Amino acid sequence: MNKYYIALLAGLISTSIYAQKNYFVDGFHGGIYGHYPVEWKTQFIVDQLSNHPEWKICLEIEPETWDTVMVQTPEAYRELKKMSASERVEFTNPTYAQPYCYNISGESIIRQFQYGIKKIKTHFPEVEMVTYSVEEPCFTSCLPQILKLFGFKYAVLKCPNTCWGGYTNAYGGELVNWIGTDGTSILTVPRYACEALEENSTWQTTAWCNSESYLQACRNAGIQHPVGMCFQDAGWKNGPWLGSGTSIKNNSVYVTWKDYIENKSIGRTNDNWHFTQEDMHVNLMWGSQVLQRIAQEVRTSENKIVMAEKMSLIAYLENGYRYSQKELDSGWRTLMLAQHHDSWIVPCNKLNKERTWAEEITLWTNNTNRVADKIAQEAMSSFESQHKTEKQNIGYVRICNTLGVLRKEVVHLNLPREYATSDIKLYDCQKREVACFVDKDEENISLFFEAEVPPFGYSTYRIQKGKTRNPKSIVSKSKTDKEYMIENDLYKIVFDLSKGGTIKSLIAKKEGGKDFAHQKGPFALGELRGYFYEAGRFYSSTENPARVSEVEENPFQTKVKIEGSIASHPYTQVITLVRGQKRIDFDLTVHWKNNVGIGEYKETDWVSNRRAYCDDRFKLSVLFPVDLQNPRIYKDAPFDVCESKLEDTFFNTWDHIKHNIILHWVDLAEQDHGHALTLLSDHTTSYSYGRGLPLGLTAQYSGGGLWGVDYKITAPLRLKYALIPHQGKWDEAATATYSNRWNEPLLCSYTTSMPLQKRSLIDLSTSGYQISTAYAREDGKILIRLFNAEGDASLQKITFGMSLASVEEVDLNGDILTQRKILKHSGKTELEIAMPRFGIKTFLLKAI
Repeated sequence: MNKYYIALLAGLISTSIYAQKNYFVDGFHGGIYGHYPVEWKTQFIVDQLSNHPEWKICLEIEPETWDTVMVQTPEAYRELKKMSASERVEFTNPTYAQPYCYNISGESIIRQFQYGIKKIKTHFPEVEMVTYSVEEPCFTSCLPQILKLFGFKYAVLKCPNTCWGGYTNAYGGELVNWIGTDGTSILTVPRYACEALEENSTWQTTAWCNSESYLQACRNAGIQHPVGMCFQDAGWKNGPWLGSGTSIKNNSVYVTWKDYIENKSIGRTNDNWHFTQEDMHVNLMWGSQVLQRIAQEVRTSENKIVMAEKMSLIAYLENGYRYSQKELDSGWRTLMLAQHHDSWIVPCNKLNKERTWAEEITLWTNNTNRVADKIAQEAMSSFESQHKTEKQNIGYVRICNTLGVLRKEVVHLNLPREYATSDIKLYDCQKREVACFVDKDEENISLFFEAEVPPFGYSTYRIQKGKTRNPKSIVSKSKTDKEYMIENDLYKIVFDLSKGGTIKSLIAKKEGGKDFAHQKGPFALGELRGYFYEAGRFYSSTENPARVSEVEENPFQTKVKIEGSIASHPYTQVITLVRGQKRIDFDLTVHWKNNVGIGEYKETDWVSNRRAYCDDRFKLSVLFPVDLQNPRIYKDAPFDVCESKLEDTFFNTWDHIKHNIILHWVDLAEQDHGHALTLLSDHTTSYSYGRGLPLGLTAQYSGGGLWGVDYKITAPLRLKYALIPHQGKWDEAATATYSNRWNEPLLCSYTTSMPLQKRSLIDLSTSGYQISTAYAREDGKILIRLFNAEGDASLQKITFGMSLASVEEVDLNGDILTQRKILKHSGKTELEIAMPRFGIKTFLLKAI
């Protein structure tokens, strides 16, 4: 009897599902780099569309793919071009290389869209970009603002069939208003609250095939028009995913996302979802050497190419310098390819017959660096003038600042060998003598001094012969068998040599004399600790004594080197203290003797829900126990800063991923806005923090990973990080600005002839804004993009050090939004603007 009723109930449920329409979004994902068989794929798509008139598709194909398709299969290309103008085809992700987004800079995300849209439009000029939808977890919290500024109307937060690297949080019903970090809202199809992770899978949610159980869960949740999704891999020959004709699964109807949202769904909602970065549940092979190197290479190239653009604008405004647009495009192209999601999740896979993704990324970023370095060097060289100098003057130094704030920082540069036998004096633009230090050895003549450089501009200093005015040394130090102490104007640091050279005391003089090093507990500041599973135990750098040596010491900068070992593997760490600099720099190298396993256990089953490479507590980490009361975590993300709501970052299964990503920095701050410690990283990676474990920076994992790859140790571990002790919340302490200073250092050049002057071209004053990018366009107009990183929403004044004829605010497509009022006086132009915290605005300036 019970069996009868169970069968009857199942029949009624099935009948209910069949009686109502259900919707499904089909399509293809991939491209020329992400697997797109050019010889047959385009014709296959065209044929399937022709043979199945009820079928509609969304295309998430790398834009560069169409260059090859047009050449190799021109007839199929022309047929698809015709079909793309119909309502049966929708392009949903125009980014150039389908990046994850959460792991790269906000400016990089914008360029991915700009270059990708431009490429698609050259092939499919009638295509409109309406809905953002992806097959991988290519999301981040700032996307609503970026999408709206590109003209998108809708977004989709599902990625049901390729969740290897993660998924978004399950939330809401049929539609939500996805509220971005700046308050921008975009109508969105979420991963429903009832859209569970698929049982016995580690890469799918239940929305991947419109199963009866999924559709019934949607009905039970009150979703009137449930929709599933699968963007098939471009290498597959499946055709319509749920069947065709009268045999389409569960009374499903194929739709594009635009069609579904506008014509099938409820169309609107009052459910406002304030999506945070921690709604991104994402996990990659953090700590593996190959991913660490990729992240470092991408970060270096991101910094270099944006600095090159900014530097070129300074030179353009001074002397008309222009770079080659073709070269710059080449630099952005290779950086964007290095940001491809496959670069990060399958770095060991072969991209072509000769090289892996990781090997290709090195070549790509090398090209970006070459282009950026060439532009920056040309721009700096363009300042040199041919005017005659006074006889006693023997050289000039120009310091350029690509940030929109005043900077007073120690700089150093190499001088020509002719200074080997001369004492020098240094003067600023007001002809005031500036204290400096010249370090001479057999190879280099290095000049150190504290430069003051106006916002987005430059300062010039004159060198002439004469007795050098050295500043008074402010460094003191002492050493015993067990301790080494070093002290400058800002810090007093005691290294415990008996415990691996970890930091026993870190006193910040300007922060109330606070000692940030935790005096109690099992961990030490700067400790290296990890679980070596082949030995079956944790090893720590505190288990062995260390020795210390002085690498460099002068009145401006002091470097000390700590040498120790962990599990018999030697390591060195160089710590740099700079006069007047709040940032303490660390340069760590572990000289591995051989490949060793580091992680929770030896991973042998990569498809299991339980994964050894998830739990960062077992990876080699640099630990930072800090003497703070009830601290909380803040972390930056693209165009965002997230206050963590997590009790801890610990997880060890695919279905319980927690957001533990450090993009540029993490700030550990007392809740009453008292003392805090900022940790800066030279690459995107993970951090650990929670009960029983202090803040930790992931440094090394070695063992099995996704798709059975053995992520081995093949070279020394090299990474740089920095600490900034401070008071107040991250925005009060200008943490984002200090991070920018680290990523965009002052640029220095020496020349024998140059006007002795200084100039500010863009002054953001105390607005809390940042210059995301700035450059001169080919039409002569100046583009500047501002990001409100630390300011409030009140009206702010921006000063341009030039006379402007007009200022237009534009969207990210370059279309004019409004003509802005400006005030001109004394050769300068003032602009008043307001935007919310984490907002971005782009302006086109026309100089007089």
